[in-house]
Amino acid sequence: MELLVGNKGWLLFTTFILLLGGCSGRPAPAPVISASNPIVINDYKAPLVTPKSVTVKNGDTLYSIAWYYGLDFQTIAQNNKLSSPYNIFPGQKLILLNSPARANKGERKNTVKNKIKQKKINVKQDVDHDKKQAYGESSGTKNTHPTGKRNYADNVGKWVWPAAGKVIATFSVSEQGNKGIDIANRVGSKVVAAASGKVVYCGDALRGYGNLVIIKHTDEYLTAYAHNSKILVKEQQWVKSGQKIALMGSSDSDRVKLHFEVRFKGSSVDPLHYLPTKNNNK
Repeated sequence: MELLVGNKGWLLFTTFILLLGGCSGRPAPAPVISASNPIVINDYKAPLVTPKSVTVKNGDTLYSIAWYYGLDFQTIAQNNKLSSPYNIFPGQKLILLNSPARANKGERKNTVKNKIKQKKINVKQDVDHDKKQAYGESSGTKNTHPTGKRNYADNVGKWVWPAAGKVIATFSVSEQGNKGIDIANRVGSKVVAAASGKVVYCGDALRGYGNLVIIKHTDEYLTAYAHNSKILVKEQQWVKSGQKIALMGSSDSDRVKLHFEVRFKGSSVDPLHYLPTKNNNK
């Protein structure tokens, strides 16, 4: 206490007490936001650990590979010069990440080819509209193809809940967080398509998903339905919004539930932003 005798000592002591009181008056520490994962919108970007290439295994499809690595299937198709319906085979090597130099070289090469082709086209000649488009099967605003083949819609017309039950886990933006929502119910409860589209994957090759169904709705939106006890649809099958596609189960899971995800151009987005406010699925 002798150190505090005198005006200077008393002033230092008073200042210390005031600072201590100000700190203790804070209700909670200021929140810390990681600069490496800023929360801008409720979307999840896959971590940048994707290999440059992968080898196709039995049961793989372009869609399942894109889903597993959080990539847009159209990007992989373009990297490997694949056109619809994107057939791949076991043992095939697929480029997932294209180097900038290679991409620029490919763009220049395609530009030259396009210019040469353009010169050969007669302006009075009709363009063949029946030819399939590369990297997407939708050629216009109509949902019917001139040849009678079915096309994907330009937009998702109607979203419905994929299953009845209680939501036990919601979407998270963290790197290791839930990339969708989990709905709990009894074994055998029906699982339905959240929107109309085409089944592009059925199987159990993706670790952590169990019996999985992936549906393509547009060239941008896909949905996934995991941990099913039984799958009731086949690949390449068209389904309608609300149509039964599987039975709920616990395959590759510690409990009975449906794990449901929505992907937009390869990135996981919060399903609750698309589904109706109330779950009317019975």
